Amino acid sequence: MKVIRPALILAASGTVIAGCSASSTPDTDAHPPPASAAYDWTTHNEPITWSACPDNFDSTGLQCATVPVPLDYDDPDGERIDLTISKLASTNPDERRGSLMLNPGGPGGTGLDQPKFLVERGIPQETLDSYDLIGIDTRGVGHSSPINCGITDDIQYRGAVPPYAYDDSAFDEQNTVARRVAENCAEGDDGRMKHVTTANMARDLDSIRQALGDEKGNFLGYSYGSALGGAYASLFPDKTDRIVLDSNIGDTHLDRDGMRSYSEGMEDTFPDFANWAAERNEQYRLGSTPEEVRQTYFTIADKLDREPVEGLDGRSFRLGMFVALYNPASYDATAQMWRTALDTLPSEGPPVGQGASAFDNTWSVFLAVTCNDVEWPRDPEVYKQAIEEDREKNPLFGAAAANIMPCAYWQLEHTEPPVPVEADGPTNILVAQHQRDPVTPFSNGERINEMFGDRSRLLTADGSGHGVYALGQNQCAQDVITDYLVDGVMPNDDVSC
Repeated sequence: MKVIRPALILAASGTVIAGCSASSTPDTDAHPPPASAAYDWTTHNEPITWSACPDNFDSTGLQCATVPVPLDYDDPDGERIDLTISKLASTNPDERRGSLMLNPGGPGGTGLDQPKFLVERGIPQETLDSYDLIGIDTRGVGHSSPINCGITDDIQYRGAVPPYAYDDSAFDEQNTVARRVAENCAEGDDGRMKHVTTANMARDLDSIRQALGDEKGNFLGYSYGSALGGAYASLFPDKTDRIVLDSNIGDTHLDRDGMRSYSEGMEDTFPDFANWAAERNEQYRLGSTPEEVRQTYFTIADKLDREPVEGLDGRSFRLGMFVALYNPASYDATAQMWRTALDTLPSEGPPVGQGASAFDNTWSVFLAVTCNDVEWPRDPEVYKQAIEEDREKNPLFGAAAANIMPCAYWQLEHTEPPVPVEADGPTNILVAQHQRDPVTPFSNGERINEMFGDRSRLLTADGSGHGVYALGQNQCAQDVITDYLVDGVMPNDDVSC
């Protein structure tokens, strides 16, 4: 899930080396990755050239470059694709120690603007001094050999997070949509889509690391970016330096259990909004206690399931609430939306558009990665049973997160299993996790920290929302991460802030 672009989800979800040096010699890892991962970029390519960035976003202060990589790392001399990366150069070259590759989550959203976004969110100056921030459109995304399933508005596909199955007819509707989207992806594939996987994106990171001339790679990844970073650190344990996994998926890939955990995260995080709204009951009239606010949520959702209000139906309302919990700054607008839904008379349902969806590329990459990484159950009854289980266990959002996805009907060949977590390697992975996160619950951070063993430390931040570093408000957590990225100070043990 993409941590920093809630609008997309509404539409769509150690060993320290000081400084860095260029290297043109083949990798000689003490723990060599599989042959398909050990690609020597420098012997296949000319040095990259930095120039102006594409003109479809504000790239002020950024430079961009193209990094050619194999479509299939098992065939390094075969077809190649181009990745586009951006650079926000260190503000203090005398303090620069290398490059910090970034991933905002997703998978599927652009990362070229990530360096500027983090600056706007207040990433510490020490980090900007220490690194060139590197934004990346991962393979298949945006300016990096994009893929498209041909998802059109009339299909009424609601994006990466499935809609809430409020009854059997709603499930049947989503089942039909899921099948149609999977068929579209198969029909529109030109042979590249099966290679859009987390494992190949992790190999791309090492190619980018080599193209940048860095002896070892540094990485900061949010949400799905934590899975990508976990795969990168597992495939290349001795070619990675400082790795921060923020707001964790809980493994090196997103699977069905990971999707279902969204409803756990919403149950963990919703009380923060409920307490906030109850304290302001005179203003919003949503309930004088957190329990009353929770009941108001169900009242509104039930009303909108039956009769939409101003184009807002129950499924969109629940998804909007899920995204609102990303950041407490959205609570006021959310409470006003609740009030409107309560006070406004029913109207027509959400409009059905025509033509290609504006999010076709974003959704296509999300599906390619998620469905390619791991096999999903094929039987719709498996999903129906999960919906009933999670509706009872996590009633706020369980019947959405457990709903059927196009992965159930995926037709592309699975090229390799997910990357296994590699616990043998340097202690260089800092796992950062809010205690209350609607998308990646705290248990996910505990899980990946346990899987990495002594390679990682868990930083627990007392806070609410999705994204800790530069995105959250816990100053202690900001300091711990900055100390690690800038000075290499890894906590001796797991730490709580």
